[in-house]
Amino acid sequence: MNERIHSQDGRYLTFALGKGRLADKTLELLEKTGITCEEMKDKGSRKLVFVNEELKLRFFLAKGPDVPTYVEYGAADIGVVGKDTIMEENRRVYEVLDLGFGKCRMCVCGPEGARELLKHHEMIRVASKYPNIAKDYFYNKKHQTVDIIKLNGSVELGPIVELSDVIVDIVETGSTLRENGLDVLEEICPLSARMIVNQVSMQMQTERIKKLIQDLREHI
Repeated sequence: MNERIHSQDGRYLTFALGKGRLADKTLELLEKTGITCEEMKDKGSRKLVFVNEELKLRFFLAKGPDVPTYVEYGAADIGVVGKDTIMEENRRVYEVLDLGFGKCRMCVCGPEGARELLKHHEMIRVASKYPNIAKDYFYNKKHQTVDIIKLNGSVELGPIVELSDVIVDIVETGSTLRENGLDVLEEICPLSARMIVNQVSMQMQTERIKKLIQDLREHI
């Protein structure tokens, strides 16, 4: 039994995990610290909330953009989600740990010809799944007024079909960009999976959460 994060008051500590690779990686990391949730290993399960009764832990999977919402409102004490989502959603949560996986970059990309447009503070059109990140970067860091167009699908199409001059998107290897004649023009920031904590939980469950952060840090 992992005494170190055991509940003193019988209260559950609830985790919201971003679905997919992020959740799998997080569970692998938690297992190294002695935290398991056997119920989650049953891929055929239709359950939405999984419990480790012994350690008084609860887990549920959520769409990435919803994780900071669950954490801000206290439906989850702890969340694991990409830095891009934290920046885009801009919720009132504490970001406490860089988990070091899911590494990539948020970049401004486009055809080589668009590089000049970024230098001269011209009015340009920017397509992105991340309008808030794009707006913050262009307005507050570059002081460039731009027209931001929100897209939900293949953002790379933007410059190809002349919907936009450039895009703001996540880049892992850059191979999709290159295949479509696009390039990274500017890097906005590095990204990776982060652990976030509800502000009230941090005060009420300080010991437990600090132990968890400490245990995780040793295995990152």
